[in-house]
Amino acid sequence: MNWMLRKSLLSVAGLAVTGGAIAGPAVAAHATPPKGERPTSSPRADQGDRDRHDRSDGRDDRDRRDDRDRRDDRDRRRERAVGTEYQAQPNFYYCGPAATRIALSAAGKHLSQDELARKLGTTEAGTNSAEDVTRVLNELTGGYRTTEIRESAASPEQIERLRADVVDALEAGDPVVANIKGSTVDTDGRAHSFPGGHYLTVVAYRDGGDVVRIADPADPVGEYWMTTERLAHWIAERGYSS
Repeated sequence: MNWMLRKSLLSVAGLAVTGGAIAGPAVAAHATPPKGERPTSSPRADQGDRDRHDRSDGRDDRDRRDDRDRRDDRDRRRERAVGTEYQAQPNFYYCGPAATRIALSAAGKHLSQDELARKLGTTEAGTNSAEDVTRVLNELTGGYRTTEIRESAASPEQIERLRADVVDALEAGDPVVANIKGSTVDTDGRAHSFPGGHYLTVVAYRDGGDVVRIADPADPVGEYWMTTERLAHWIAERGYSS
């Protein structure tokens, strides 16, 4: 049995609390002949051409780095939101169907949560795993895959992969559905706790994917922003569909 197949049970949510980073430029250089010796390539113009060429190469290197840094900065400012229809879950165990429905609404598909619950195999014990969500999303839209974070905390590589997956999916117009467990806080310092597990939908990103907007079918506010790092740790021991 897949290690991910564990039952998810929604706990009471929405407990509010207050809470409340280099490369230096390379220097182009050339050797100076020892005093009293003439350069082996005798015409001074040749040496001058080499000097200009060396200095030009240095400027080109710096210009390339500056361009790359500007592109990186633009990427970090980039943002994207996908239009979805939010719908809260009607009971304590329909987070899987509700989160899946929010994602499907971006593609203009508005199935009922009851219909999605049947497709997902949802019971009062919840929805088994992110793999079930991926299966249903692919049945109705296509292009999704499951990514697992098996450890108890996400590694830097897993955090970066989640960031890249969120950016790629949302750029394609596809929200991400995450299966989470435990407690964390959003960017406003509000606490969100689901000891038994929960499903939610990522519908937007900003700062190049470092911060994401979550549509939470169990949250009284409905949506909130959270750092991608915190979301990755929240997904730990579970997975997401993107």
